[in-house]
Amino acid sequence: MLSAMTAAATMFPGILFAKDQEKNLPTDSDIKWNKAPCRFCGVGCGVLVGVKEGKAVAVKGDPKSTVNKGLLCVKGYHQIMCIQAEDRLTHALVKKNGTYVKTPISEALDLVASKMKETISKHGKDSVAMYTSGQSTIPEGYVASKLMKGAIGTNNLDCNARLCMASAVTGFLTSFGADEPMGCYEDIDHADYFITWGNNMAEMHPVLFSRMLDQKNRRGAQIIDFATRTTRSSMASDKSILFEPQTDLAVANAICYEIINNGWVNKKFIEDHINFNKGLTNMGYGLEDNYKFKDKPTSISFEEFKEFLEDYTPEKVALYSKVCVRDIKYMAAIYGDPNNKVVSFWCMGMNQHTRGTWMNNLVYNIHLLTGKISQPGNSPFSLTGQPSACGTAREVGTFTHKLPKGVVTKEKYRRLAAKIWKVPYERIPSKPTYHATEMFRAVDRGDIKFIWTQVVNPLVSLPKTGRYRPGMKKDSCFVVVSDVFPTPTSDVADVILPACWHIEKSGLYGNSERRTQHWNKMVEGPGDTTPDAWMTIEVAKRMGYGDLFPYSKENHVEEIYNEYRQFHEGPQHGMAPLEVLKKESGAMWPFYKGKSTRWRYNAKYDPACNNGKDFHFYGKPDGKAIIWQRPYEPAPEVPDKEFPFWLNTGRVIEHWHTGSMTRRIPVLHKAMPNAYVELHPQDAKSMGITNGQDVKIVSRRGQCILPAAINQRGLPTRGQVFVPFFDENMLINDVTLDAFCPISKEPDYKKCAVRIEKA
Repeated sequence: MLSAMTAAATMFPGILFAKDQEKNLPTDSDIKWNKAPCRFCGVGCGVLVGVKEGKAVAVKGDPKSTVNKGLLCVKGYHQIMCIQAEDRLTHALVKKNGTYVKTPISEALDLVASKMKETISKHGKDSVAMYTSGQSTIPEGYVASKLMKGAIGTNNLDCNARLCMASAVTGFLTSFGADEPMGCYEDIDHADYFITWGNNMAEMHPVLFSRMLDQKNRRGAQIIDFATRTTRSSMASDKSILFEPQTDLAVANAICYEIINNGWVNKKFIEDHINFNKGLTNMGYGLEDNYKFKDKPTSISFEEFKEFLEDYTPEKVALYSKVCVRDIKYMAAIYGDPNNKVVSFWCMGMNQHTRGTWMNNLVYNIHLLTGKISQPGNSPFSLTGQPSACGTAREVGTFTHKLPKGVVTKEKYRRLAAKIWKVPYERIPSKPTYHATEMFRAVDRGDIKFIWTQVVNPLVSLPKTGRYRPGMKKDSCFVVVSDVFPTPTSDVADVILPACWHIEKSGLYGNSERRTQHWNKMVEGPGDTTPDAWMTIEVAKRMGYGDLFPYSKENHVEEIYNEYRQFHEGPQHGMAPLEVLKKESGAMWPFYKGKSTRWRYNAKYDPACNNGKDFHFYGKPDGKAIIWQRPYEPAPEVPDKEFPFWLNTGRVIEHWHTGSMTRRIPVLHKAMPNAYVELHPQDAKSMGITNGQDVKIVSRRGQCILPAAINQRGLPTRGQVFVPFFDENMLINDVTLDAFCPISKEPDYKKCAVRIEKA
């Protein structure tokens, strides 16, 4: 299972050539190099793709990119190999009498459009839906939003970023009134401490982790790993602190207690820039269909907040968090020392949480109490998992509640969208409909009669897939899947549309640090493969909305982006012109008067600050950020006698998300050919389980058989097991629970109760 190639530090400068070119390696003089962002995670590394005689033959890191400075991880170096896969989807397939029939793409798009129109005519506009992705390009997400909300007039559009970053969105919005991090990757170069909250960065964001290690070696910066299991990040950190699942809420409150109790509060910052709120509690967990929740913020005083924290002394919290008093005080002292610069990093561990919004709020509370925010080296930093979960899902607005600017519930944003889209204002609905989990519940119930998925594989990635797979197979719903490769989702489709891969089209992504990056088409896709954006446009034209989509096939990416920029003019969210993005390795928004803004809300760096003070949190009407009173509440399902283990799911460095791309890269598949279940050695011994032995994981929802991994890559605590979810032959999401954060609607993949049996 282990391989030298897959070590956490598997990153090296150089060039890797595509497999079919290894016998006759071309020299640099034979190759034309083209810049692009990496196809995989939300770090947004700059890559240079080498093309010779119309084929992509090599990849190297872009030394001009300030993100990765020429460095790539093992996935980045091998990324182009997947497009050579023998099972590539090259032509449209239409299911006829239970068999897929090869069909010209124009005929397949005719069918998609006619089925969509027929469904709307029979069942209403809310009977059709689209489910897209944080891997969709900015133009792809934009035209999907325009088709569904502006043309058809339904908010039945959501995306898989709901499964990974929605709690980050609601955390930012509730605390600051505006989404996305206020800092940038340059914070790494200034910080004295990095505290990673449930985030295995060595495998999930390896290039950023390497930058942290570089600062550790150069300046003595320290990395504190705060997690529920020991990982490669733990092994490379200065200190690893383990906590009981769900109790990160309590530990964060205990840190706030210590900051106040020890007089480490930045009083002037609090007086000038902070309000205090509390919201509703005991919200439930979204387990029932049609679950509804709306928070009710109430203003409180600093003294009331201080009194609330009396329930979270380190001594009290240590009793159930399994974090000792000394370690709680240690972390609090790091944040509390005014001479320390601290960056908090997190990703799925905090976001895939039934109280994910609260958990985001609590880490912001720590930074706001100490005033360690929006400054070089002082930053709470939510990392993204997908290459354009920021640029597309969050900025373009492919969530049910979002528009390319603002939310559908606010009239001013609907009017802005109507004006730019040139549609009647009344056509854009004012209420959100289905978030991701509820969308597929609606498919199962028969409420949604037509669904089109793009750049996404929900029948591997959704929680509790054992419900949604049968739902997608029902005759009550017509399923369209656009993808590059066959997947378990395309297996249930009525129409399969062959999509272009990354470099077979032009596009733009937006990464974790608000950096928008552009790339040009580099090679031709095989057969009838078509960019997702153009497929959407062609369907829109066939449905009679051609006047709303007047883009040319050759320049639609540029035309769409220029239209989209109209939503974000000005110093608060201005987007860089395309001519800048074509020349540079990206630019960060707000891009204003020719410059990227590196630190938002800080008047020294951010031209949008206009309150005359040193900081201006202009997302809120009064320019002040909010510290939220958020309690610890238990997980919806905890281990018991019948199901005595916690199940935690996640990723590994070799594979990305559901593995539809990386499992088709031979060297990555060979290094990690299948999923596994990590067990603590003592738990394994007590059950008589040996390394590599097949075991069955069983929950109240389903089961999965995997080989045991004992003292291998990671080490869970006793009573916990961990499974990566990349392997479509071992569908761990049949086991997981579809509980979600009531505010963000993001599911919790990190905590449910299971039992382990010998298979």
